[in-house]
Amino acid sequence: MSLPFRLNHVNIYFIEDDGGWAIVDTGISNSESRAAWQALLEGPMAGQKITRVIVTHHHPDHIGNAGWLCETLGVELLTSAGSFLSFLSLTNPSASAKADPYTHFYARHGMSTEGAKLVSTLGHGYLRMVSMPPDSYHRLYQGMDLRIGSRQFKVLTGDGHSLEQVMLYDPSDNLFLAADQVIERISPNISVFASEPAADPLGLYLKSLEQISDTVPEDALVLSGHHRPFYGLHQRRAELAQHHAERCDMIANACGPAPQSVNDLVPVLFKGKLDAHEVSFAFSEALAHANYMAAKGDLNWVEEGERLKLIRT
Repeated sequence: MSLPFRLNHVNIYFIEDDGGWAIVDTGISNSESRAAWQALLEGPMAGQKITRVIVTHHHPDHIGNAGWLCETLGVELLTSAGSFLSFLSLTNPSASAKADPYTHFYARHGMSTEGAKLVSTLGHGYLRMVSMPPDSYHRLYQGMDLRIGSRQFKVLTGDGHSLEQVMLYDPSDNLFLAADQVIERISPNISVFASEPAADPLGLYLKSLEQISDTVPEDALVLSGHHRPFYGLHQRRAELAQHHAERCDMIANACGPAPQSVNDLVPVLFKGKLDAHEVSFAFSEALAHANYMAAKGDLNWVEEGERLKLIRT
């Protein structure tokens, strides 16, 4: 399903269920996605029963249409507690209207006042591309078994890219629905937000990659939230871990000669011109690497006036 961003699509899966189909993920909530769903449900899927909506995580490209689909089709939502609570937060009008905490957050880490205000407003428009959540949901959690039709999936959850992201492994056919935790050609965004500025999502993400390798075989067919299916899960896991190690090295080299703000580190990690939406992701990922390195003792935070900067230990 199309997305209006540089990452221009999200993968949605239909799994044959008892008497119909379970949907995995839903796309963002905008007029184009709704029209695509209507065309699908009234065209190729006309007369087919939808049994339930399963959402892997709370990012709008995955959960955006979940509330609308559940209401339209009269089915329940299945997701993790972390995803559902985050969904509620995204649709809280008072929370979504507050740009001030983010303006301070960005400025504290080196953005200009004008840039911080711009990214705090235009850069966060994506987060509002969600329908209203249903009143209740069915919780998915780490280690549980989930039967969908003839398949028995093991539920895995992982942090880092999002809170308690759901992944599904079917050992009978060696299928792994990896959501955004492991993707074929790109590294999933790992972000720190103003609500938890000292968080270490990169550390959690790397631990999740190890857990996946311990649970899912190398020769599983990996079905991700973006890009193509692929084989070679453990090799891809190693590539992702190496990718983050290289980015940490880039930050360490940049912070050696003189202290650097997180905003200074964005062009170190991300080349080319970025729009406000992309800057919010790039900044949050740069901070995730900085927090990870500070937690390990590779970097120290120093204050310069009202700004925070990083220096190599």
